[in-house]
Amino acid sequence: MTKYELIAPCLFGVEGILADELKRIGAENVRAENGRVLFSGDEAMIAAANINSRFAERIMLNLGSFKALTFTELFDGVKGIPLEDYIGKDDAFPVKGWSLNSQLHSIPDCQSIIKKAAVERLKSVYRTSWFEETGPVHQLQFSILKDQVTIMLDTTGHGLHKRGYRANSNAAPIKETLAAAMCDLARIYPDTKIFDPFCGSGTILIEAALMAKKIAPGLRQFFAAERFGFINESVWRSERQAAMDRILPTVEFEAHGYDIDPTAVKLTLENAKKAGVEKYVSAEVRDIKDFELPEGRTLVITNPPYGERLLDIRAAEELYKTMGNVFEKEVGKKYYVISPHDEFEKFFGRAPDKKRKLYNGMIKCNLNMYFR
Repeated sequence: MTKYELIAPCLFGVEGILADELKRIGAENVRAENGRVLFSGDEAMIAAANINSRFAERIMLNLGSFKALTFTELFDGVKGIPLEDYIGKDDAFPVKGWSLNSQLHSIPDCQSIIKKAAVERLKSVYRTSWFEETGPVHQLQFSILKDQVTIMLDTTGHGLHKRGYRANSNAAPIKETLAAAMCDLARIYPDTKIFDPFCGSGTILIEAALMAKKIAPGLRQFFAAERFGFINESVWRSERQAAMDRILPTVEFEAHGYDIDPTAVKLTLENAKKAGVEKYVSAEVRDIKDFELPEGRTLVITNPPYGERLLDIRAAEELYKTMGNVFEKEVGKKYYVISPHDEFEKFFGRAPDKKRKLYNGMIKCNLNMYFR
């Protein structure tokens, strides 16, 4: 099989977690950078990363990198890439991307130049003057950072955070990849008992259940690269079967969600069923002030509403005080709370044992961890 250079974009703060995951999946030459992880692997690795990654936003194939200060350099750089190795005569190849701190900063102009260069390259190979582009979509993406251009082919299609279980959600759902990262940092095991007093549409509970059962998040998804001519269908079948073989048939895992909103509780139960983990997830209407944990080892992972989301800042601070009162410091009880409030611990009433910076989209947050 051919070895490819691959790129997995991710939320800021998740790079290290994603790098470790990709190593476990079997990636080679893994290097974490800001907002992405670089790695290499063959066709099977492309399939495995798409099917199994809980933390990547998508899997990109790196077609080439070069420096460009002018549109001529951009055109020549793209035209020099052997696009015909990936894009067939009838395939569609739209272009999108971004530029930051670079001479070439106009996104529409860069899109136009890259598309024109790709067309010229493929025209010379396929001996045609016109492309219908009626075949499978091969999304070309570009990034230009400090004048360094990277041209990529998106192998994923719909983002990897779209697991398929959350067609419906409440007003401000947490991204699935971020919820999974929180669960990873909190350490989910097949016998974990997890609680979320602000369960919303159930994302944290469901991601934890998928993790406990070792169910690959992309097992039931269809990926763009499944229609690419250079990856055999048997590769996808083999990787899906391998992922299915890793699923644990029985676990003692429990996930309990609470929310003051009956609609949120209903959504949690519906989404858990769509994800195939309804056996392990329960939810009921309950106010945070009535929150109680059972005896024994328990874990709370939660994303409480806050000022930039659903509550104004003052109301959020009062909520944190209530949480500090009901989240008792006790042996065997662990609490993982994500919040964008810089003074969360002041209102919660005690400093976290550890703090981890994470980004919920573009909002900087801290995962406050209480485990001692």
